[in-house]
Amino acid sequence: MWTSPYPPVEVGGTTLPGMVLEAAARHGDRTALVDGPSGTPVSYRLLAERVQGVAAGLAARGFRPGEVLALWAPNLPQWAGVALGAMAAGGTVTAASPAATERELVTQLADAGASVLVTVPSLVPAARSVAAATGVREVVVLGEAEGATPILDLLAAGGGDPAPGPAPDPAAVALLPYSSGTTGLPKGVRLTHANLVTSVRQVGRGLRVGEGDTLLAVPPFSHIMGFLVTLALPLCSGATVVTVPRFEPGRFLELLGEHRVTVLVGAPPMLRVLTAHPLAAGADLSSLELVVCGGAPLTAAAQRALAARLPGATVGQAYGLTETTVGVSLPDRAAGSVPGTVGRVMPNTELRVVDPETGRDLGAGQPGELLARGPQVMAGYLGRPEATAAMVDRDGWLRTGDLGLVDGDGNVVIVDRLKELIKVSGWPVAPAELEALLATHPAVADAAVVRRPDPARGEVPVAVVVPRPGAEPGPDELLAWVAERVEPHKRLHAVRFTDAIPRTPSGKLLRRAVGEAVG
Repeated sequence: MWTSPYPPVEVGGTTLPGMVLEAAARHGDRTALVDGPSGTPVSYRLLAERVQGVAAGLAARGFRPGEVLALWAPNLPQWAGVALGAMAAGGTVTAASPAATERELVTQLADAGASVLVTVPSLVPAARSVAAATGVREVVVLGEAEGATPILDLLAAGGGDPAPGPAPDPAAVALLPYSSGTTGLPKGVRLTHANLVTSVRQVGRGLRVGEGDTLLAVPPFSHIMGFLVTLALPLCSGATVVTVPRFEPGRFLELLGEHRVTVLVGAPPMLRVLTAHPLAAGADLSSLELVVCGGAPLTAAAQRALAARLPGATVGQAYGLTETTVGVSLPDRAAGSVPGTVGRVMPNTELRVVDPETGRDLGAGQPGELLARGPQVMAGYLGRPEATAAMVDRDGWLRTGDLGLVDGDGNVVIVDRLKELIKVSGWPVAPAELEALLATHPAVADAAVVRRPDPARGEVPVAVVVPRPGAEPGPDELLAWVAERVEPHKRLHAVRFTDAIPRTPSGKLLRRAVGEAVG
């Protein structure tokens, strides 16, 4: 068993909005957030007012502790005030990417039991449709749009006073992101305030973000990496967050120089822009001090190339899951991580490597399944006790579904995945979700989805389909049909037809055999 080289951090003891409000009291007029496109700043003092105003406004309009508020919006400064305000009111926040389809959002909000949906003007018509299908009682818009409550009306409802009632319990669920775990359909991951504040401290121990830092928030706040590392951590540390609603390589490079960004966190496709994009050579990257890759592995060669492009910065990789509130291992601000590794074990965290077949513990340099235990491990999946038990055992060990090893110096290496998830540009895609969707097409009798290597995205999903007798669906027809119903990163990249899908006598899909057939 491996433990962290860092000293332990305090576990729980407060709430995430409480932690941010404490930072706001210390930093007052310092800039907390900047809207990337417009350059409009938000001070810590104003952020605190917004958090308290949202909490009071929600309470005044009947939002009660334990209720769920859904956020369907890109990265904007208002995101922080709404999410933290809902948490301060005792609520739980579940978020979806603005690229999510109505079908996907209906599934998530119905499962989460959301009562309020906050979105942007362009998405209000779709949000109203989703609300009608899920029982959401109020749609709030960050701005103004017909058929939705303007956010200013919500703030006015509270009368400018703090939300009534006691502060939320640190053990209460604060965030409900959706993850497919090691396999299967997306499930709500119950993350408590204690999970979140402890994770902020754990990540902060290695990255040491402070009031002199500026972070460019490119990873979506609807994803745990974006929310925890590029929003919660800096706001608890007195740093400045520059929000980016949409990733555009040219503008991304400009913002790095305009705002003198010191810390950059993202997935491999974003970081490759720094070395491979035609405009990268002329970009001002001199302010960067720390670059962290997460979401998917960066090859050792790519990490070295990035370090060579940024001689004034430390470059490293981190590793974790939604179910571990973002982290299991991380790089160090001063040392980065050894190329080809994902850093060392986080504070307060234990890591084991076991034989996937026998469960026997393995030693340094021996690859096996990684198991993690620590205060950042989720409180469980929403309404799915069997899935929770399959993911986390009675002793608190979480099965990551990843094949890895720990070398003699304590560096964690990800070798491969035991789980079925496909990582597209760092985004997890569950084959089972796409298979379930394909099964609803009238021309499909059976389907399997597997990964295919892709030089630009790492991996992409491809489907093998058995047509129904008499049906003759074309590949392009199925590709377009699926694309209309899923987020862009979940879209199929190829469809192949076959007479039968390899399965066991009990009907279990032999995904490896399908993958070998696809090549």
